Parts: sequence; structure tokens; C-alpha cells
Amino acid sequence: MIVCPASPGAVSTNWNTTASTKYDTSLSSTRRNDWSGAVAVNPSMPVLVVDDHVTMTRIIHKLLQQLGFVSLDDANDGVAALAKMRANYYGLVISDWNMESMSGYELLLQIRSDPLLKETPFIMVTAESKTQHVVAAMKAGANNYIRKPFDALTLKSKIETVFAAVGRGPST
Repeated sequence: MIVCPASPGAVSTNWNTTASTKYDTSLSSTRRNDWSGAVAVNPSMPVLVVDDHVTMTRIIHKLLQQLGFVSLDDANDGVAALAKMRANYYGLVISDWNMESMSGYELLLQIRSDPLLKETPFIMVTAESKTQHVVAAMKAGANNYIRKPFDALTLKSKIETVFAAVGRGPST
């Protein structure tokens, strides 16, 4: 179990306040690297994690590593993420919604309007539980949506769903 503060200095256990949340990063070894389902997911594909909270970025990296992913990069906002995406190939982007400079939603809109990036699979992650946020992200082109907190099995399921929907497992 990892404790993830929602904001610096947080002490409560409710994510929706200035809280810390427990993320279950444990995953049995028999399930963590098993990508043998209907859709082949290549865990060596580069994944970009976009979040302005370093602790959350670390948690997502740890979850992805437990799922067998080895090529991980990060950006602390949408502006930095867009610059990295224009310079490097990523097989998947996992982005927080709420960030300064450029939000995950704005990043998604930029990606979907760029002919070279528009096909990049994108998972939106947020603590927002409002239905209109989910609807807006999906209408903007998010391939999937995860509400915090989540565990490795949830992340794995969302990734599998994304690649089943796009009809391919990503290549390196």
C-alpha cells in the first residue's frame, strides 16, 4: 500500500479534501505481467504520465512498473507533455485533468487536433467525480477515464479496454 497525499502537508484520509489516499500497488505476480487477453498490449511501449503532483506521478509509475511497463516518462503539465510528445513517440498518455498552465483536458484537445498526435491513446485520470467531466473528456477524445484512487488491476483493465477499442496492441 502507498499513501498518496492529495496536496502537500495533507493528513486526512479523504481524497476529496486536502487528503492522503491509500493506493493499493500490490498485484500478484501471476496477474501483473499477464497481457495474454484478447488484445496484446506491449509493455515495452513508451508511456507518458502527466501530473503536476510528483507523488501521484510516482504512484502511477509504480503501478505501470508492476504491470510490466519499462519505458516511462513524465511531464508536470500539459505544456511540457505536448512538447515531449512532439519530440518523442509515446504509445499511451495517462494524464491528470487538473493542472496549472495547461490542464489534461486542454492537452487532450491539443493532441486530438494535431495530425501527428491525434491517434495517441489517452487515459484521463482525475479525482473529479462529476459526470460532466467524464462526458467532456470522452467527447474530446479520451479513450478512457479513471477516477482516483485506483489500483493496478483497475489501471490494467482500463489499458486493455483502450487497446481493444482502438483495435491494436501498440508497438514500440
